[in-house]
Amino acid sequence: MLVILGWLLALVIAACLAVAAWPQALGLEQAPVVAQVVSMRVGVIGIALALAVVALAFVGWRRVRPFVLGVVSMLLVFALVSGGIHASRGLDDGQALDRASDDLIVLTWNTLGDEPGAEEIARVIDETGADAVMLPETTLPLGVEVAELLGARGNPFWVHTTDYSPSYGALNTTLLISAALGEYTTDLSVGGTRTLPTVVARPDDGDGPVLVSAHPVAPVPQQMRNWRADLDFVAGLCDGSDSVVMAGDFNSTLDHWWSTRTDGGDLGTCRDAASAVGAGAVGSWPTWAPPWLGAQIDHVVATPDWEPVAARVLTGLDDVGTDHRPVLVQLRYRG
Repeated sequence: MLVILGWLLALVIAACLAVAAWPQALGLEQAPVVAQVVSMRVGVIGIALALAVVALAFVGWRRVRPFVLGVVSMLLVFALVSGGIHASRGLDDGQALDRASDDLIVLTWNTLGDEPGAEEIARVIDETGADAVMLPETTLPLGVEVAELLGARGNPFWVHTTDYSPSYGALNTTLLISAALGEYTTDLSVGGTRTLPTVVARPDDGDGPVLVSAHPVAPVPQQMRNWRADLDFVAGLCDGSDSVVMAGDFNSTLDHWWSTRTDGGDLGTCRDAASAVGAGAVGSWPTWAPPWLGAQIDHVVATPDWEPVAARVLTGLDDVGTDHRPVLVQLRYRG
């Protein structure tokens, strides 16, 4: 009976580890619990290795030794496989962007309800040379204040904000667009994400990409249905009919997008810029965790007519009030 129970338990452990490593094989990447586990690969790898060490404490017990060694082997294989998947997305956190080029510089930063303040946001935009700035959880008044500061320095920006409640920062999303890119109009006809707002802006003269500041809701238990619907919505914006540059807090990693992929893209036809240039595993959230440990849930994605050149998670702003790090990407138009 003990042997049978041992085999059954080993099979359950193996199944759980397989799902945690690659839930896409069974279409479970957006399932409750699994979605949360796969988003923090490095943390789960650490737990697996700790459990392996604990299990080895029982290896001296002869009757359970084969079971213990089997479990330790599975945990080590899981750590290697999941670690390899994570590393394959890129751990390069030192890439430099060329702000003097004619390329499009995109910055996204969830500001946790205006926490960094207008001066700090304007400083980061100035120093990075960003042309399109996606700011989830940033209100219209702060967006306008940032634009006024930049305009006074000879760097004017247009401000687009969508809100579900102006007084509550998390229910606001702002998009700042450099005047050098031309005039844009917010497109309300395409709909939006369900719980937290997304801004979709189209160029008035049709010359330039559709710019999107996205904010799908987090996959907390009571929001799982809305989270999945939000991911379907943003993926639908990358349907190949428009040139699209989209950035924001997606509350999801590349694993969660697996079922939305189209024509070689990561999210619809859009590709994740950071992973394309070897920086897709550098964590942007939370700021209390080092970048090698955190989750990459803040993204810049673009349709195939935009070639990612460089990407960087800005790690020097962890003490300005928000729990997200800015993500900066250089995109080159190739038509």
